[in-house]
Amino acid sequence: MEPISVAAPRDWRQTLGELLDRRVLAMLLLGFAAGVPLLLIFSSLSLWLREAGIERNAVTFFSWAALGYSFKFVWAPLIDTLPLPWLTRWLGRRRAWLLVAQLAIISAILLMALVDPASGGDSLTRLALAAVLLGFSSATQDIVIDAYRIESAPPRLQALMSSTYIAGYRIGMVASGAGALVLASAFGSEMGSYSYAAWSLTYLIMAAVMLVGILTTLIIREPETYRPKTLTYATRDYLRLVLVFALMAGAFVGGFFLSGTLFGDLKQWLGGGAFGAFLLETLHFALAVGVAALAGWALVRLGAINRAMARAVWIEPVLDFFARYGLKTALLLLALIGLYRISDIVLGVISNVFYQDIGFSKPQIATAVKTFGVFVSIAGGVLGGLMATYYGVVRILMLGAILSAATNLIFVVLAHAGADVTLLYVAVGADNLAAGLASAAFVAFLSSLTNVSFTAVQYAIFSSLMTLLPKVLGGYSGSIVDGIGYPGFFVFTTLIGVPVIALVWIAGRRLEIAGEQVGAMRKGGSE
Repeated sequence: MEPISVAAPRDWRQTLGELLDRRVLAMLLLGFAAGVPLLLIFSSLSLWLREAGIERNAVTFFSWAALGYSFKFVWAPLIDTLPLPWLTRWLGRRRAWLLVAQLAIISAILLMALVDPASGGDSLTRLALAAVLLGFSSATQDIVIDAYRIESAPPRLQALMSSTYIAGYRIGMVASGAGALVLASAFGSEMGSYSYAAWSLTYLIMAAVMLVGILTTLIIREPETYRPKTLTYATRDYLRLVLVFALMAGAFVGGFFLSGTLFGDLKQWLGGGAFGAFLLETLHFALAVGVAALAGWALVRLGAINRAMARAVWIEPVLDFFARYGLKTALLLLALIGLYRISDIVLGVISNVFYQDIGFSKPQIATAVKTFGVFVSIAGGVLGGLMATYYGVVRILMLGAILSAATNLIFVVLAHAGADVTLLYVAVGADNLAAGLASAAFVAFLSSLTNVSFTAVQYAIFSSLMTLLPKVLGGYSGSIVDGIGYPGFFVFTTLIGVPVIALVWIAGRRLEIAGEQVGAMRKGGSE
């Protein structure tokens, strides 16, 4: 087992020169392409739906469209092993999948632009399906970019590539966040004066912006890959793997919707309280996951898939993680990964609705949150990377956990103060600085946990787990606010971050001890 380590500082002139490396610059553009879709599912879509007169609790449920990010580990092995006809031979394994994902993203955004959520009928359902497609294809793009980054450059460039990727990602978020809000306002849509044409044109422009990603994919070079020869299977095995995945996805969707009436009746029987509704919907979601898992198990038992292939692409990466860290430490690390971002993600789902509800205009939100906030977040990421280099990843992980929870209390003050622009900038600045710092340390932490033999799959598992519970809980943020109000909600988001601080401390102690043991064994072996 390898201990968590941090490389020593390098010569600044050499580091600055490497910023101009074509691979580092490519990650800036790919990061931009990865950052554009996210806010088209979250905050920009939330404001569109609110202006269209959709209820707040229904608006926050749309955040579930991004759950593809949290389950991407399920199909990451498909992308790692499944060749695409003709495209793989033309572009290579990584670029072929990247192009397909980006074309799917553009298609999903175009489909969203063609639906008016205020038109009634099944419009919300059609918009939700298009948003789910956008979340699924965006998560697929993320899987490929992560694998491309790791495979295309040596370890000495990975930190710089990660930094430029994050910077590009944030700039992409500015385009789809502040850019979308400014465009929709300029085209004539405001709260109380809704214009479907304005939002439709805005999303059409966002689809065109994604051409940056496609051009980058066509220009960059396919990385050299190091794949075990055992991961070569017959075409029918690949097709069976895809079929099993599709059937499991269908089982999840079917289980969720078919049991919807039952859980709706149970919520009415309990009186419709926010806490009871959250527990029931969590159980509802868990039941759907269980149905999907049972369907997958049954299909494997029936021989619908090559068992050796299923073990190699899904089971072995998981077994490797537990073998390297041991059961107790591995479970602790998984708990930390699953909970670390919970405070800021749950708050972020409803933050734009909160700003609008207390009286800020869309241009004010765009300037403060989607422009100022994003650049503060980039600065926080750079600061977090530098501090992690000098002070160690776990120490900055702890600082990030404390700040992420504590800065949420500023929103309590803002909720009582109302539309105070100065206080808005203080809250947004503190929140984004903390989030940027914590994210930089957390990416370094996740990377250190990954075995290079299973990089794509393990990193997909970690990054999926990182957002799963926070996004599920975030889907109920509207209901929680309806029950306890905005001040109580922000106190709640602070309190759920407190256990994370304890997890970071315990994990740091366990990894420190493990690192000392590894060092002692190596010293003994060298002697």
